[in-house]
Amino acid sequence: MSDVWNAPTVFATDLAGLGEKRQGKVRDMYDLGDSLLLIASDRISAFDVVLPEGIPGKGYVLTQLSKFWFDRLWQEGGLAPHHVRTMNPEEFPDSCRPHVDILAGRSMIVEKADPLPVECIVRGYLAGSAWKEYRKQGTVCEQPLPAGLRESEKFPEPLFTPSTKATEGHDENISYDTMKGMIGEELAEQVRRISVTMYQRAAALAEARGIIIADTKFEFGLHQTTKELMVIDEVLTPDSSRFWPNDHCEPGKAQPSFDKQFVRDYLDSVGWDHTPPPPHLPQDVVKQTSAKYREALERFV
Repeated sequence: MSDVWNAPTVFATDLAGLGEKRQGKVRDMYDLGDSLLLIASDRISAFDVVLPEGIPGKGYVLTQLSKFWFDRLWQEGGLAPHHVRTMNPEEFPDSCRPHVDILAGRSMIVEKADPLPVECIVRGYLAGSAWKEYRKQGTVCEQPLPAGLRESEKFPEPLFTPSTKATEGHDENISYDTMKGMIGEELAEQVRRISVTMYQRAAALAEARGIIIADTKFEFGLHQTTKELMVIDEVLTPDSSRFWPNDHCEPGKAQPSFDKQFVRDYLDSVGWDHTPPPPHLPQDVVKQTSAKYREALERFV
């Protein structure tokens, strides 16, 4: 995969012989019967809208960073199992072999699960939509915070701030009590504990590599057969997290990042209203975004 950065982008897949296909914002999913094949494309979304251009190497980065975290965060125990069976194409079913050139490095075989209707966001720093809400009303997802906090300031303890998981349109922040009403108190407490634990473990590993994880989101599902809670989808990638270089972090302003905030900033600069259709990305923005994803991967792997 040494030429992944110069290879044509994988914007969408149409792979024969792999069963029913479903397409998310970034991932293509094929039903293999007792499991799913997840393929991370090079599509990029911003403000919950898929943009017209792909980002070279992006799907490879998402898969390899997820593998890094799946291999490490579960070593200490105390977490729900994750959904990955294998990321090794040599262990994929025979039906996948004709497509190995596309699948290698950007795909995984996973257990089938029924996703919970919420996203589990953990925030270690005051940034993004949390900063916008705090400036207006002194809260983050309805949680009151002390006055006088600065943008990009670290919280004394990580905040758990769930959101809806919209199939169309924008996700919306919700309170923890609302989440309990949606999935039940016991399950809500379980996913909150696991989410915060994963964030804390990841933040410590990232700090040793010169990276601050300002915030991240996790997704959970119930195994379709056993109904066991599992961590699903990707974990701690530039798509699901806000990564800052530790040596440049200075509270009181927005921070440089290794994630798609660069794309969001460009889209805001051209006055896009965050509704379809989205504008095209200039080639220099595409190249710089690809470089940011690549640097994020190289910091960890």
